[in-house]
Amino acid sequence: MKIGIIGAGNIGSALAGHFRKLGYSVLIANSRGPESLSQIAQMTGATPVAVTQAAKGVDLLIIAVPMKSVPLLPKNLFSELPATSPIVDTGNYYPLRDGVIPEIERGMIESQWTSQVLGRPVVKAFNNIVADSLVHKGLPKGSQGRIALPVSGDDLKSKQFVIALLDKIGFDAIDAGPLSESWRHQPGTPAYCPDPTIHQLALLLRRAKRDKAARNRDQAATLIAKLPPDFPAQELVRVARLSAGLDTLKPRTWIAVLHLGLTTLRAK
Repeated sequence: MKIGIIGAGNIGSALAGHFRKLGYSVLIANSRGPESLSQIAQMTGATPVAVTQAAKGVDLLIIAVPMKSVPLLPKNLFSELPATSPIVDTGNYYPLRDGVIPEIERGMIESQWTSQVLGRPVVKAFNNIVADSLVHKGLPKGSQGRIALPVSGDDLKSKQFVIALLDKIGFDAIDAGPLSESWRHQPGTPAYCPDPTIHQLALLLRRAKRDKAARNRDQAATLIAKLPPDFPAQELVRVARLSAGLDTLKPRTWIAVLHLGLTTLRAK
């Protein structure tokens, strides 16, 4: 299999490493050019290319860039991408980072906006897990506590393709419905970044409240912006689990909440 990844941040790099371990050919690109990707290439085994080459003849294309960067992608990006190759959108909308996107503010679903801008159907996946968990917490099929991720999209075959790939890199998956329902795992919802099992994820998706998600997202983004870069990612996962109603009786969870609170207080 040949996979293209546009975006060499935490998620894009993590996926590149997973896919190379499976023996797949991986092309990776970013806005700064292939010469800036030598370290990631050494770490993951992926091949750095220009953005315009990342979709050339690949079986799967992953878009892992901030949403503000989606309109800046080359207009001819898909000229040599097979029509049957799924495009995965891993993005999330954060106005604090991306600026205001009027269509989304008026109610358009994030990945529907991405699909509209790209002019191609997309599958929403890998958007609700922190990179640290994606790198380190994959488990063999059937393992207790195996993390499950939602996959949303309008093409069943493309979703099945992505779900099978998730299983190979160590994660369960749920078909979370059409792209119009992908808001259920956007930032600010219970399913966002709590590393749930497959049974927990199904419940969290059902509990999502769209009218509360944007406020929750912005509050969390403001809080996280105050944290130092080395704040432990798994502490944020524990807080997300508590916010989702999970691990309410675990002392380690409440210690994580205290750690987060004290760190943000010191940042003022």
